[in-house]
Formats: sequence, structure tokens, C-alpha cells
Amino acid sequence: MKFIANSAIITTVDMYTINERLGANIRKMREDKGLLQKEFSKKVGLDPAYLSNIETGKMNPTVTTIEKIAISLGVKVDELMK
Repeated sequence: MKFIANSAIITTVDMYTINERLGANIRKMREDKGLLQKEFSKKVGLDPAYLSNIETGKMNPTVTTIEKIAISLGVKVDELMK
């Protein structure tokens, strides 16, 4: 989706792509630590189905949730977005 503002073209960010990247990174880091989704969701304090939806890019988690996940994985929040 594109908008024209002051003769410049601004492209909107595709939130689905961001959510997919975030979710894939969370899943990879969780699996690298040998954690099953069910046990990790308990550690983070999330419903397993909600964590599954985050990992598949179907959910847009809050900053607080992303921070909880990062802390539980022992990484900085920005590492989840790389």
C-alpha cells in the first residue's frame, strides 16, 4: 500500500511479514534451547495456542509479551527481530 505525502512516496510496512519474522526467530531460538512449545509457553506464562500463533506469524504480540519472551530466551528484544 502506498501513500503520496508532500510529493514523496511512503510505503507502509507489511505487519504480516514482521510478525512472520518475529515468530520464526522465536521458534528457532526456542528450539535451539531444546524447549518444547508447551514447556516454553508455561515458562513465559502464555497459553500454548497463543504462543503457537505468535510463532506462525498469526498474532501481533504486545511489547510486554515480546519482552517476556526475550527474557525467557535470554536474549535482547532486538535479537528477536533480526
